[in-house]
Amino acid sequence: MNYRQSLIYLDEIQKSGVKFGLDNVRTVLRSFGHPESKFPSIHVAGTNGKGSVCAMLSRILSESGFRVGLYTSPHLVHPEERFRIGDRLIPRPAFCRLLTRLKGRVDVLVRSGELASPPTHFEHLTCLAFLYFAEKKVDMAIIEVGLGGRFDATNVIQPLVSVITSIARDHTEFLGTTVGKIAYEKAGIIKPGVPVVCGIAGGEALKVVKRRAAEQWAPLIKVFEEDRDFQAVKGRKGYRFLFRKDGVEYRFRPALRGWHQGRNAAVAITTAGVLSRVWKNLPKAKIVSGIEKAEWEGRLEVFGRRPLVILDGAHNEDGAAAVAAYLRAFTPAPRILVFAVMKDKAIRKMARRLFPPARHIILTGIPYARAALPEDVRRRVPEFLGRMVLEPDAGKAFGNALAMAGKRGTVLITGSLFLVGEIKKRFGHGPSRE
Repeated sequence: MNYRQSLIYLDEIQKSGVKFGLDNVRTVLRSFGHPESKFPSIHVAGTNGKGSVCAMLSRILSESGFRVGLYTSPHLVHPEERFRIGDRLIPRPAFCRLLTRLKGRVDVLVRSGELASPPTHFEHLTCLAFLYFAEKKVDMAIIEVGLGGRFDATNVIQPLVSVITSIARDHTEFLGTTVGKIAYEKAGIIKPGVPVVCGIAGGEALKVVKRRAAEQWAPLIKVFEEDRDFQAVKGRKGYRFLFRKDGVEYRFRPALRGWHQGRNAAVAITTAGVLSRVWKNLPKAKIVSGIEKAEWEGRLEVFGRRPLVILDGAHNEDGAAAVAAYLRAFTPAPRILVFAVMKDKAIRKMARRLFPPARHIILTGIPYARAALPEDVRRRVPEFLGRMVLEPDAGKAFGNALAMAGKRGTVLITGSLFLVGEIKKRFGHGPSRE
């Protein structure tokens, strides 16, 4: 398949939706000789912070001289964004070649009856990631969970370290309506005897993770043991952080913005410390350097300067709260918000976090069946009617926001990574390729 044919194929299988279970992925990978077992890996789950922690770990390992594979989701503009080695995306010829090979194998397995149904969109891409990293002989692969953990397609790996960044209410239609149930699904990545790094500070979610780790005889490493071990100092342009772990003191200013990224950095630092014990030594200087250089698109990403334009894919209440805190602390007024969200999200809770700092709120749309209509969002938060306007076209909404902000204000694009991707598709470019 060429690139256009590859995209058509992926669009077609995406219509099959979400399907939990590991049988399909295991069948496909077994037919290829288990490529997922040909490299060491780190497995990262959590409600918020997964992508940022993965990006930080990738940079730490790259700074330390290792060839690092990184598999994340979703992509913003192009599916190749999900597969990286270091800072480089998978080249399109390799992407098309591996997807063609995968499609051919799936067709054979379906005809033979070994697969009862074709793998889903995410299952295809997960298998492709494993094939690519095995082919490139990476020193380490960092694998981000797509949804949940226990039945996520990535949960076929046997990692050196498992990581759970945070737990909050999200994807409740798939993972359960309580924090405890969601934690149970995410704790499903914990493997027998494999150390698990846990960024959860306390509460029911931590109890669930502790119980699962004990059942699996998996050493549990809490990132935040005492409040005094994590400190943040606010400056004019951002935060500086101090984090103490295992008697070592780390001082850093992450390239990624926001107080919450200091906590994500602490998770990455703790994971690097575990890797130093179970795999290869990672020097402190390289760990700090990785934290301070790691970048990740769509996370308080500065997209323009006059006015200040920020893109963030916050898609749940906790993410919205983190973005709103940054908006208040570090951005100039007037603040103009362009907002679109999926209809299955906690729209009212997100809006009550994000809308108050904004002078004007432009409700827009994104071309996905799951997206909430702008008028539906408006009905959910009538208290903001005086500040809200509707512009269904995201490109026009962005243009209107720029005009409202002038040269000295702020435009924030948020509510969904799909909205961030739509703006990038129309107005910007992604990272480099080989």
